Amino acid sequence: MSTDLLGKSALVTGASRGIGKAVAAELLSRGANVLITARKQEPLDETAGELRALGHQGEVVALAGNSGDANSRTAAVARAVTEFGSLDILINNTGINPAYGSLMDADLDAVRKIFDVNVVAALGYVQEAYRAWMRDNGGAVVNVASVAGIRSSGVIAAYGASKAALIRLTDELAWQLGPKIRVNAVAPGVIKTKFADALYSADEDAAAQVYPLKRLGAPEDVAKLIGFLVSDEAAWITGETVRVDGGLLSTGGI
Repeated sequence: MSTDLLGKSALVTGASRGIGKAVAAELLSRGANVLITARKQEPLDETAGELRALGHQGEVVALAGNSGDANSRTAAVARAVTEFGSLDILINNTGINPAYGSLMDADLDAVRKIFDVNVVAALGYVQEAYRAWMRDNGGAVVNVASVAGIRSSGVIAAYGASKAALIRLTDELAWQLGPKIRVNAVAPGVIKTKFADALYSADEDAAAQVYPLKRLGAPEDVAKLIGFLVSDEAAWITGETVRVDGGLLSTGGI
């Protein structure tokens, strides 16, 4: 078990389940203290209990809040600094996708909400972390994007456009915040989570066949990569978007 993050503290958004929960477990396993946040306190408390039961050295704090709300972002960052004495790692994992189908039929209010939560809120969290700790002490940020942000995605086009914007935002932040703060992104393919259920649940085997590795991703596949990116092993990596897609984009499709 690695302890390369011992003494560091992290904030993970969208962490009551799926990728966020797996990332929190990975960071804890490496020795970090972790504040997890999502919209509802009860599932967060359940997740925190499960994470504590893993027996890792790091502490877990659960705080409910809406990533799209500025006051919630301020409160989460402040709580992390108060509880742990630092905020060295920020994982922007929250993402929503309430709009499916043709962009010509898209509800523009839904599209605005997608961009507000998937892009603007991520920037808001970086601003808060920067002001509260990282400006003076440095840190590492990872934004959870998607392969849908790299190549056209059809019925989830609004979501894909928001993730493309998040990838571009990652580039800009890496340039502006170096050398003390590193900013990277990961771009998962379909990961077996409740969020992506509609993309594979009807026939998981068929969904997996388009991947060279012939399986869908697990939350831990993404979490392991993020654990590396926030560690000192990735000390000369910034502004990068790393695909974790089972080779999907290598086939030329999505």
